[in-house]
Amino acid sequence: MGEPRYSRRTLLAAIGVVIATATGVATYVSSSNAVEQQIATTDRVRTASAAKPAIRFERVYSAARHRDVTLAFYLPAGANPRGLPMSILLHGLHGDARHAAVGNLPEVLAAAVAKGSVPAFGFVAVDGGDNYWHENIPGDDPMAMLLDEVPRWLKERGYGEPFAVTGVSMGGFGSLLYARRRAERGDPIAAAAVISPGLITTWPEMAKRKAFKDEGEWASLDPLRHIRSTGPTALGVWIGDRDRFIEGTRRYIREVRPEVSAVKSGGHDDGLYQKVTPDVVQFLAKYAKRAV
Repeated sequence: MGEPRYSRRTLLAAIGVVIATATGVATYVSSSNAVEQQIATTDRVRTASAAKPAIRFERVYSAARHRDVTLAFYLPAGANPRGLPMSILLHGLHGDARHAAVGNLPEVLAAAVAKGSVPAFGFVAVDGGDNYWHENIPGDDPMAMLLDEVPRWLKERGYGEPFAVTGVSMGGFGSLLYARRRAERGDPIAAAAVISPGLITTWPEMAKRKAFKDEGEWASLDPLRHIRSTGPTALGVWIGDRDRFIEGTRRYIREVRPEVSAVKSGGHDDGLYQKVTPDVVQFLAKYAKRAV
């Protein structure tokens, strides 16, 4: 007997069964169109899972801080930088721009953009020191850097202006302060996403950080004492139930009622951050608008 002959349609159907089995889908594929759709879906999933962020560092001089600082860009690979919406990204205490992106945030963003679940946007981080993003030391003003210099640096490189701010720990405190300052200028940002924000409830505890001259200065800047100061900015707040800042953050959530808030199982660490960064990206994406 000769070799059996199969039609193209039969072969495609057989291929469909193999693909479905390999991907764990218990569905028989019986048409060439369905097979081709299955292949296309598999290719999209593979592309999305392999998506890598584009990360770049520069050194620039900050007149507001009177020093050179690192400017860090965390972008979806292949995104057109012209007019790309950008969220400022604020690091925590003893951190810097190179380590501001916690919880695989750049990878989460790149994968979401590759899948088409969010529009392209990016993050820009900069060295801010350890003074809770305000001028604790005369002549070193990280907030002025964020307000006046970062937009210029972005424009010079072809990016859009900051539409949002994202911060972790001390950077969460700083993000709420930045949103307040933007609102006070009559130019509020669209969204602020804060992760494990450093909202401390007592002066003796805050005084340990040596970031404020006295209790009065801290009180004048503390987001817990200025809960309506961020104006129309949409707020998202995420924290772990074992985080050392849980008391102040629960109070903030209760009094402010952010658009999005979540208390997850976890502490003040990357395990918690990895749980929440997908939600952070989805939250910010709602407010990202390309400026060209």
